[in-house]
Amino acid sequence: MISPRIRRLVQDYELLQRILKDWPLIQITGTAGLPPELYRFTYRIRGLYVSGSGDILEREAHVLEVNLSLGYPRRAPQCRMLTPVFHPNFDDATVCIGDFWAASEGLDDLIIRIGRMIAYQEYNTKSPLNGLAAKWAAQNTNLLPVDPRSVAPPVRTGEDAMAAVAGTQSPAPSSSQPQPQPLPQSQPASAENVQPVPDDPWAQKIVIT
Repeated sequence: MISPRIRRLVQDYELLQRILKDWPLIQITGTAGLPPELYRFTYRIRGLYVSGSGDILEREAHVLEVNLSLGYPRRAPQCRMLTPVFHPNFDDATVCIGDFWAASEGLDDLIIRIGRMIAYQEYNTKSPLNGLAAKWAAQNTNLLPVDPRSVAPPVRTGEDAMAAVAGTQSPAPSSSQPQPQPLPQSQPASAENVQPVPDDPWAQKIVIT
């Protein structure tokens, strides 16, 4: 008999594949486990980061890793950015999702919400992980959001979905783009065996340590 956790993992994967199909702003660029317990998502959304010289700059692509631990969905997914983000609710080790996660929360809702956070459509300066970013956001509300586009995929797909994000600088993926290939069940889900999508240039730049 399939356990409730495995059933939830299968449902999450099928739903993510369906709603993110042909959506250029959020793409699944890696999975591990069968069904997947570890994901990597690439966001084509304008966000902020701090350069080596200390300047706050924009960037157009961000990579998120999501680990669905054994306690999932009762316990929140473990989320961390693999690319730098300057935001009150992000640090080098984690993304703060404790304020809104519940077992009834869909993984798709979480992924979309993190996209809104990257775009500064959502942020919390009251209990920040990054105090400097919280101070900056409070003083520069006139500059926010950094990216005002709708992060959530529309109900429609195909050409209509592409039109909904007119103005994005990232090319829309073609229908022939390879889909993430889950690992065989015999291999554990871990950061070392995440499989990037071959044709995604940002996924190729992920460094596995």
